[in-house]
Amino acid sequence: MKKLLLFSFVFFCSLSTQAQIDSLPLPKKKLGFFENAPSFNKSRFWTLTGIGVAGYTTVTIGLDQAWYANYSRGKFHFFDDWKGWRQMDKFGHAMTGYFESKWAGDLYRWTGLSQKEAAWVGFGTGLLFQTTLEVMDGFSDKWGFSWGDMGFNIIGSGLYLGQELLWKEQRLRLKMSTHRPQYSTQLFQANNSTAMTSIDARTASLFGTSPVELLFKEYNGQTIWLSVNVASFLKNRPNNFPPAWINVAVGYGIENSFGAESNTWEDKTGNQFTAPAQYQPHSQFFLSLDIDFERIPTKHKWLKTVFGILNIFKVPFPTLEINTLGEVKFHPFYF
Repeated sequence: MKKLLLFSFVFFCSLSTQAQIDSLPLPKKKLGFFENAPSFNKSRFWTLTGIGVAGYTTVTIGLDQAWYANYSRGKFHFFDDWKGWRQMDKFGHAMTGYFESKWAGDLYRWTGLSQKEAAWVGFGTGLLFQTTLEVMDGFSDKWGFSWGDMGFNIIGSGLYLGQELLWKEQRLRLKMSTHRPQYSTQLFQANNSTAMTSIDARTASLFGTSPVELLFKEYNGQTIWLSVNVASFLKNRPNNFPPAWINVAVGYGIENSFGAESNTWEDKTGNQFTAPAQYQPHSQFFLSLDIDFERIPTKHKWLKTVFGILNIFKVPFPTLEINTLGEVKFHPFYF
């Protein structure tokens, strides 16, 4: 839910900013709406900043009322959740921080800030949103401020900032993909009673069933990717190979995890269940190809904006998997 609201705000901010009335035209040539201002544009800057402040305030209050108010709160405290979900949520924090920073940086480039200035603003914006969540977690009895989460927030935002300062472009991108795993409906018994459940019922209560819930909560179906643009590292490319928009991607995912730290859980009446032995939690490592949408040549400025939004998702390609069970698998089509 927290990730959903945060992503919704960033996505709304991207679109709503682009929907504002264009600033005053430059002499002789009108500044196109989807073009970055060549120098500081006061109107664009304060419009964007106003939307950002209003959105940040709305999302913070909304999270407090829609999420944290449902759980007991107390004094600020820390919480070590490093072992939870085989670190899958940590990679999610890095990807979230990366895209929040990148989108904010791109939007402030639109206002006419220099690349370096926009990069630092983007970095700070991403950390602001992620740190706010961690502080709110810190006052929740159910969670707590996680240094692990915070570290990966910094890694994600820092990946964006470092590349802008070093290369003035994003050669390494964090992306995500997700699919709906197929779970068994076969019933099994609780450890100390005749109560019954199934893996399908457990995941439905844990992760939800709607497409949006699966996108943001289903750890067993998520993959976080580091998508590398090989062409940008090559000085000479014979016959323009590899194409500038083709990336090589390495990914991380998990499977058969039905609890944060173990596959034993309790239902609302206190019955304890343990997943059948064939469901062994394990980590997965992937190798695949990808497309960097923002490197696809186009003359349409608006299409570049669309490509920037699409670049959050890894494109399905044939994929090689190696997992911690010692298995090697080939997926003809993996998302």
